[in-house]
Amino acid sequence: MATSRSAAAGRVLAYLESGKNLAGGACGLAGLGLTVTGAAGTYWPVVVAGLYGAGALIAPPERPAPPGPRGPSQQLDDVRERFGRLREYVAEVDLPDPADGRLAELMEVYGALLEPGWVADVLAAGPESVHALSRAIELDVPECVDTYHRTRWWTRLTPGGESPERHMERQLSLLYEEAERLTADLREAEARRQQTHTTYLEERGQHS
Repeated sequence: MATSRSAAAGRVLAYLESGKNLAGGACGLAGLGLTVTGAAGTYWPVVVAGLYGAGALIAPPERPAPPGPRGPSQQLDDVRERFGRLREYVAEVDLPDPADGRLAELMEVYGALLEPGWVADVLAAGPESVHALSRAIELDVPECVDTYHRTRWWTRLTPGGESPERHMERQLSLLYEEAERLTADLREAEARRQQTHTTYLEERGQHS
């Protein structure tokens, strides 16, 4: 019951501070001014109330507060969710070899990087790494698969030129190379952190 009263009091306070109440109050004051001058006559309560309601109605709606900054763990959760949808999508598509094998390798690397644990913690520490992985999962891989299917359809009507299978294989290879570079960068970052901790322990030992 106390919680309900507190919530109700909070809503009342929020309305008192709102733009609608302020606008209605200003119009209501104008109605009181008419009452003082005698223009409102005996119906001054109706005039004041009507002007207050009109002011509250014409006031612009309250803008919602902007969302707070998302932390690294929340950003990774978003990437994991998109990766889950991507994995379901590619499981239903029919791709030729060796592109199918390359895609499977790529998805394995993405899954290992996003697996909850210390590797994901290292990934979350680098905003650029999170952005690169998110871009690949949300844009690059789906576009690669979709473009292959669209191009293959046109190739059936007008044969000739480089096959869409070759383009797709090359695109997936480039994405795999990018994933390898990302993994190497994370490994180097962890190695630097280990070296930093070793140096710290050595210096602490010298001063003990």
